[in-house]
Amino acid sequence: MTTPNIATATKAASAFDWRAFVKNYFIIGILLLFVVFLSIATRFKFLQVTNLLNIVTQVSGFGLIALGMVFVLIIKGIDLSVGATVALAAVISVSLGQTATAGNKFFPDFTPPIVVPILAAIVVGLICGAINGTIVTVFRIAPFIATLGAMTYLRGGALIYSDGKPISGMDPALAFIGGGKLFGVLPIPVIILTVAAVGMHILLTKTRFGLHVFAIGGNDQAARVSGINIRKVTFWVFVLIGALAGLAGLILAGRIESGNPQLGYQMEMDVITAAVIGGTSFNGGVGTIWGAVIGSLFIGVLNNGMDLLNISPFMQLVVKGVIIIIAIIIDERKNRA
Repeated sequence: MTTPNIATATKAASAFDWRAFVKNYFIIGILLLFVVFLSIATRFKFLQVTNLLNIVTQVSGFGLIALGMVFVLIIKGIDLSVGATVALAAVISVSLGQTATAGNKFFPDFTPPIVVPILAAIVVGLICGAINGTIVTVFRIAPFIATLGAMTYLRGGALIYSDGKPISGMDPALAFIGGGKLFGVLPIPVIILTVAAVGMHILLTKTRFGLHVFAIGGNDQAARVSGINIRKVTFWVFVLIGALAGLAGLILAGRIESGNPQLGYQMEMDVITAAVIGGTSFNGGVGTIWGAVIGSLFIGVLNNGMDLLNISPFMQLVVKGVIIIIAIIIDERKNRA
């Protein structure tokens, strides 16, 4: 005979946990509802294959950085300089990847191998991230202040380097990274984002580094007592997001086939919003890579939908600002619970 306690426990175990379900899949449900609404409101222009491919291609730039922002937010940090890093990486990599006929000042007699500008973009991002990481860990400056300053001087560096003008004459092979399609179907930026997402997921969930990141975000004092080098982990987290921002700069430059010093302007807002909407907490210790991918898609669908509905660019800023506030309120309520 089944005792009352066992029967109650069995019933509780078999009951569907609606709270957990909503918490885990809420953003996916909202995204699907938004897709349905836009499909009807735009008379199914939204669902056209070319439009959908355009969305995922646009998402790839800031979505790539959102993967790194997950790491930064988990350790209770923030990086406001990613947009400026995008611009600096773009102008430097494009200047190194110009064709000889376009007046490449570094390689005037030949077009350099494509690996040169690719590495340049990543290295520029690495250096920017290392500078931020050093300021935060060595000089003990709050990440908000350190990266706010970096947002200004890196943008200024991009403007100085390019003389305030776009750098054109990009090697077509380099432009293919940002605007090409594999087999004429799959956009190269989407492939890069997918590969990066898989790699970042493994790094965050399957490695000691990822474990240390969560430990620091959950309780930095306990992490320190456990022997985790908080300053070292924090430094490499900023280097990581810097490298991803540099790669994003190369992708975005490839899409417009030039290095524009204004690239990435206010991109940090989309990046942070994508990560937070995807479930990464401002309070640290919580975050997933796939949540950031879904959050990025949400922002991409929102941007595209507002354009299709002819909503004013000024009103679009208002909508994005409201979404950021709502995401933060939801995050705070979850943490209080």
